[in-house]
Amino acid sequence: MLKALEIIGFKSFADRTRFEFPPGITAVVGPNGSGKSNIVDAIKWVLGEQSAKSLRGKEMADVIFNGSGERRALNSAEITLTLDNSKGIFPIETDEVHITRRVYRSGEGEYLINRQPARLRDIRDLLAGTGLSTHAYSIIEQGKIDQLLQASPLERRAVFEEAAGISRFKSRKLEALRRLERIDQNLLRLSDIVDEVESRLRVVRSQAGKARRYREYTERLRELRTHAARIDWTALTERAAAIAERLTRLREEHAACAAEAQT
Repeated sequence: MLKALEIIGFKSFADRTRFEFPPGITAVVGPNGSGKSNIVDAIKWVLGEQSAKSLRGKEMADVIFNGSGERRALNSAEITLTLDNSKGIFPIETDEVHITRRVYRSGEGEYLINRQPARLRDIRDLLAGTGLSTHAYSIIEQGKIDQLLQASPLERRAVFEEAAGISRFKSRKLEALRRLERIDQNLLRLSDIVDEVESRLRVVRSQAGKARRYREYTERLRELRTHAARIDWTALTERAAAIAERLTRLREEHAACAAEAQT
């Protein structure tokens, strides 16, 4: 399943170094201090190891090549692990899976899956149930067998579940339960919001009813005032006509009286 490992600036590997792992058994041999353990650390690190202590360091920046008598220190370390996916072990539709991890001396870091930015969580989800997670059985270091034999039943069960591919589904189940809990909490908050909105809506409806009645009353009052003004105008017009008619008669009578007086 492991096809290749490419290391740049990680611990003693200052230069770009690539290891090929053909099918079958591959053994890495060499004298003490030649960097064999650093290869194992590199694999653990690229798979998401977060403990600097387990990588034989004090802090994560210690994995970056720190210089030597002839080489200056580097500012970053990068590892790319290539895995065979021709059998579809990983939920990615490619025959190879490339997992890359970088770290900078500033403390910043990044992950990539098939050269695309990813999160540590994405790496763990990808490897879940394959035996390749940082605490799985795929990397057995010195003392790991004794540690497993002395482990609690719960710890041994976790290893067996990882080997059987069950851990991936348990992880998904736990994540689904957490999501369900968050959804329940959101529903409760939404219910509170709905109650508050309905309460405000009742107030608004009441105010809208009052405003509607006010408009109706105002319109009715305007109609009544218009009708009253029309009645007043008609009455005044009729009265003015009557007065004008009477004034005409009085003028005629006055003229007649004046004529008699002259005769």
